[in-house]
Amino acid sequence: MGRYTGPKEKLSRREGVNLHLKGARSFSEKNGLERKPFAPGQHGNQRRPRLSNYGFQLREKQKVKRIYGLREKNMKKAFKEADRRSKLFNSDKGLEFLRLLELRLDNVIYLAGLAASRASSRQFVTHGHVKVNGQKINIPSLELKEGDSVELVKAKLAPNEKLFQTPDWIESKDAKCKVARLPVRDDIDEGIKENLIIEFYSR
Repeated sequence: MGRYTGPKEKLSRREGVNLHLKGARSFSEKNGLERKPFAPGQHGNQRRPRLSNYGFQLREKQKVKRIYGLREKNMKKAFKEADRRSKLFNSDKGLEFLRLLELRLDNVIYLAGLAASRASSRQFVTHGHVKVNGQKINIPSLELKEGDSVELVKAKLAPNEKLFQTPDWIESKDAKCKVARLPVRDDIDEGIKENLIIEFYSR
């Protein structure tokens, strides 16, 4: 499975928003965007060019892909599944798409405060340090359902302090968490414009 292994703060600078990819450092004044508030590269300090509609859609898609640490194949797969579910349940395609991303096992572990970043939560899962409903799981992309409980096998792996508030749809205590309910749009990052991503993949 391919994954990005390059400089993470460079991705935040490229998108122009803090993607919180470096754990505690991303929440401090040492984050890359705070130190260098311009795009990476030798021409990054110049004025950013005006984007077309396609450009806006592409940048939004890239931003979300980097937030959740996905590759293009996984993003397309999530979009197709969201499209299928929206037709099946007569629901909003954008919400179905975001739910698929939010309910990933590695993302829930991160949002519950059991890992400093999504990358480290993914590592916890692949190394066998996570149990779902009492069973050891090593698939970071596993989609959790309402009522599923997650536990860190080694409690000492969890960070000492929480960097942000746990969303209402996740119940978290010590080294355990539970999906209390499915997330609604208000529970998900307001900075994401899912309609642009839907338009990008619907071309």
